[in-house]
Amino acid sequence: MSVTTPQPQAQRTESGLLSTRPVWLVGILATLAGAVVTEAFALVARAAGVPMEAASPGATEAAEIPVGGFFGGVVFWSVAGIVLAVVLARWAEQPARTFTVTTVALTALSLAGPAVAPHTAISTQIVLAASHVVAAAVVVPLLARRLSHVRR
Repeated sequence: MSVTTPQPQAQRTESGLLSTRPVWLVGILATLAGAVVTEAFALVARAAGVPMEAASPGATEAAEIPVGGFFGGVVFWSVAGIVLAVVLARWAEQPARTFTVTTVALTALSLAGPAVAPHTAISTQIVLAASHVVAAAVVVPLLARRLSHVRR
């Protein structure tokens, strides 16, 4: 009779499926998840009657935010986050910490856009700002977790 030592469950889940994948791939998957969740959030707000019209600084009137606009915005801005994560994975001493601090600061900075959007209803400004937080709440932790498995 042979005795086998079982592998600890925590070690198997700690490494996880995403921790063994390339940072760029985890970034793409995180981006898609964040984009879907953020678009769903916007659709719920739209269904609740929040007007989806916003104006950029300098615009004379608000323009309709199309269905899919939140998805596209998350994808567009997450490309920079993926590039940042790849660079930090390669050269930073503490890539997960550096990534988290940087992206939280950038998310906070991004809230200024909706706050100063002219010709935009307050309810829309709130949904726009909240959508930035929703997207970051999905994308940042997934990439940060992957970066925490980078070995020097």
